[in-house]
Amino acid sequence: MPYTYTDPSGLSRYGWTGALDQTFTEHYEAGLVPARISRVDRGLCTAITTSGPMRATFAAPHPPEPLLTPCTGDWAALRPGAEPHLVALLPRHSAIVRSSASRSSHGQVLAANVDTVVIALSLATSLDAAKLERLLALAWESGAQPLIVLTKADLAHDPEAVHAEAEALAPGVDVLVTSVATGHNIDVLAALVHGTTVLLGPSGAGKSTLGNTLLGEELLATGTVREQDGKGRHTTVRRELLPLPGGGVLIDTPGLRGISLHDAADGLEQVFAEIEELAAYCRFGDCSHDTEPGCAVQAAIQAGELPERRLRSYHKLQRENAWAASRTDARLREKRVNQQKAITSHLRATYKFRDQQP
Repeated sequence: MPYTYTDPSGLSRYGWTGALDQTFTEHYEAGLVPARISRVDRGLCTAITTSGPMRATFAAPHPPEPLLTPCTGDWAALRPGAEPHLVALLPRHSAIVRSSASRSSHGQVLAANVDTVVIALSLATSLDAAKLERLLALAWESGAQPLIVLTKADLAHDPEAVHAEAEALAPGVDVLVTSVATGHNIDVLAALVHGTTVLLGPSGAGKSTLGNTLLGEELLATGTVREQDGKGRHTTVRRELLPLPGGGVLIDTPGLRGISLHDAADGLEQVFAEIEELAAYCRFGDCSHDTEPGCAVQAAIQAGELPERRLRSYHKLQRENAWAASRTDARLREKRVNQQKAITSHLRATYKFRDQQP
């Protein structure tokens, strides 16, 4: 009999699909129920289930790898009862990952199973090209579709000029000028977001205000910004998932002060696609695009076809990503060595015990 999927529980409002339901068969047989994590704080998860939201613990001890710990947007198998707990996480189809704030080799997952990444930047301040490139690399690497939203058009001197600048920095990405105060392009934005949408950007960009407008009610805390630099306070202190009235869900995030990349080689290739294309025509395959003869990238700069700032940013982010990758490799090597040492120590103890037997 062919598989048919129905959703009497209403979980499809949060992104549950027939494909997910099929993969959940073994969990159903074990008495578990599907749940989507809407918030993680104080060592507990708020999980949306067929019976509504529940506060739950994670059954297994947190793994040493932070990338494998529960985060907002995850789908999980939950055992209900007097003390609900998450038994397992379902595989993620996308994840927004940055380097941890401690600058260790570990990554930090900001949100999981995301379809659209809205990068919110305020038009009340000048466009920070380097910050936009970092955010775009983060978004592309996640596997989701980026969307640049320029907020506060009512406070901008020349929003169209900034729009053109952002488009030049983001090939293949839609750029939308908006204003919550006047309602400009809010309907267009609502039509563009789909599935699970996450809001990323610095404090003061108006993410929470934008989120409240999309949600249709004041569910997210908002704050004021400093007039001298347009920066805001962290009014959003944790990531939270909320259903949108037109379908899909929204994840608001705290403002990102540091945006360090973690294993984002593919994302960087996407952000700097024009440099990657030019590099294919360099004389040498390992050209560093510095002083080598026959460098197509340097030729494009000399011809005024590629801004030199763009190449400097590319080099900087490539070095940062390579450093992060080397740190990860070193940690994994150390882990393998420690595991081998533990095995060797155990074997020695076993042989010693055996030799001491009469």
